[in-house]
Amino acid sequence: MLIQTTAEAAPAIPSIIGAGLAVIGAGIGIGMIGGKAMEAIARQPEAYGKIQTAMLIAAALIEGIGFAAIFAG
Repeated sequence: MLIQTTAEAAPAIPSIIGAGLAVIGAGIGIGMIGGKAMEAIARQPEAYGKIQTAMLIAAALIEGIGFAAIFAG
């Protein structure tokens, strides 16, 4: 049947909540990285390339953790 009862769906609820919290954490982390990178670029405009590269690598790693949380949950 396509319709699940609450009792059938209940075991999946903790993993869904955990995956959601992990994705929220990843979003906050990426936002913080972006903000700090903008502050660093404002302080040292000549280091733009290095800061941007480090920011993108860190954001990709954090996003990967978010995806892993979704698929593991």
